[in-house]
Parts: sequence; C-alpha cells; structure tokens
Amino acid sequence: MDERIQKYDEKMTKTLNGFEAELQTIRAGRANPHILDKLAVDYYGTPTPIQQVANVTVPEARMIQIQPWESSLIKKIEKAILASDLGLNPSNDGKVIRLVFPELTEERRKELVKDVKKKGEAAKVAVRNIRRDANDAFKKLTKQDVSEDEVKELSDEIQKLTDKYIKDVDNVVEKKSKEIMTV
Repeated sequence: MDERIQKYDEKMTKTLNGFEAELQTIRAGRANPHILDKLAVDYYGTPTPIQQVANVTVPEARMIQIQPWESSLIKKIEKAILASDLGLNPSNDGKVIRLVFPELTEERRKELVKDVKKKGEAAKVAVRNIRRDANDAFKKLTKQDVSEDEVKELSDEIQKLTDKYIKDVDNVVEKKSKEIMTV
C-alpha cells in the first residue's frame, strides 16, 4: 500500500476501533463489565478506572459484582455509578457492590438500536471526512509535480478504502442491533 494512502487507512481503522469500543459500553440486557470502562473513582486524589481498584466479575448473566481492594472505596464506587448515565442502582453488603441489570423492555431495546445507528452514522461521517482530507491532500500534490493520473489513482484508492470502512461500520451496527434485539 502506498504510504500516502496508509496514513488515511490508519485513521479510518482508529475511527472504526473507537466506534466499536463505544458500542461496548451500550448494554444489551446482559451484564458486560466493559460498561464500567468510562467510570473512574477518586483514589488518593487521582481519578482511577474501577477495574484498577477492584475485582470486577460477572457471577450471573445479568449481574456484575465489584469487590474493591480497599473497603473505603465502596462508597466512592457507588457514587461514581450513581453519577454515571448507566441507570443502575448499586447495592452493597459492606464488602461487595452488586449491579443487577433489569430485563430490557421492547421499547428500550428499540431506543438502544436507534442510538447504535446514530453512533454508526457519526462513525461513517468521520470516515468520509478522512476521505475528504485525503482527496484535498492529493489535489495539492498536482502542484508538486505529481501527474493528474497518479492523483486520480490515489483518489480511487481512498474511495475503495472508504467504501470498505463504511461497510465495516454497517456490519458492526447490524451485529450490535441483533445482539440488543435478542431476548
């Protein structure tokens, strides 16, 4: 692959990976410890991810169990969960925090699918913006003694890459939507 194309390929890959990571935080009725990835607790004055101060396990299909390494963190972790947009109520027994996931209603599932599609559209727009930046950069090459045919070839390459990544985003959206709608 041409190194002029490669840097745009890397940007598109990062966009796709970021999109997939974002979708991991959307819960589909089953307990997924990744929904805690964005949450941080104050640990000796430093915001620290929950996974770095506690043992996070999934003992049942619809429950996450968080066992802090220091009991003083229980209140802080509860506060972080309540302040987040997860919509879960933590319960604790003094040693362990449990997050129980309610069964999703049909309406909530459809809302989540809409949200996934919206995030998918945003990812596609990001990929198209990378294509636009690439094409702008290629047009500037004609001023630097690069033939128009070569610029056309580079533009065709970037279009093929864009089509590939748009299709990948669509596949990820479809897979996540199926996962959400599966009861």
